[in-house]
Amino acid sequence: MTRPLFFLVSTLSLAALTHLGACTPTSPVAPPEQAQPEAPPGAPAGTCWHRNTSPAIITSFTDQIVVQPAVLGEADRIIQPAVFRTVTRQDIVEPRRVSWIETPCPEQITPDFLASLQRALTARGYYRGAATGRMDRNTRIALRRYQKEAGLDSSTLSLATARQLGLIAIAQ
Repeated sequence: MTRPLFFLVSTLSLAALTHLGACTPTSPVAPPEQAQPEAPPGAPAGTCWHRNTSPAIITSFTDQIVVQPAVLGEADRIIQPAVFRTVTRQDIVEPRRVSWIETPCPEQITPDFLASLQRALTARGYYRGAATGRMDRNTRIALRRYQKEAGLDSSTLSLATARQLGLIAIAQ
């Protein structure tokens, strides 16, 4: 009887973790440096951002080019048909775009906050489901549909959308 590969990998991983737990470093290990969140140049301190990359739109064109014209005989009868070569090219219709979206900071996005987001999207007809307080696939789809109508094609919650939905106070 053969066991699935997943079982084998899980067993090996568990064995490796068991042995690693017994290891003690010979020299003190420095804590990992905290990664600074990305932000656009000139972003105010204390704000949070998401880099939104829209892929390029590419169109393919296929053309038939005559390599050798047809050979005609008497009464314009084709003696030998023309020979064609297929040429395919791709053109960038719209280049890739990178834009920045100001977002609520991670400490603001609690399960209660996400449940409120789900209820707000439900009230507007974009989300169907329970308010679970998790940013799951259905929540991301609903959020993308809602924001797309405002011109932002992203499943990352923007600060503007959070304010529009009444989830975050508008600064006066």
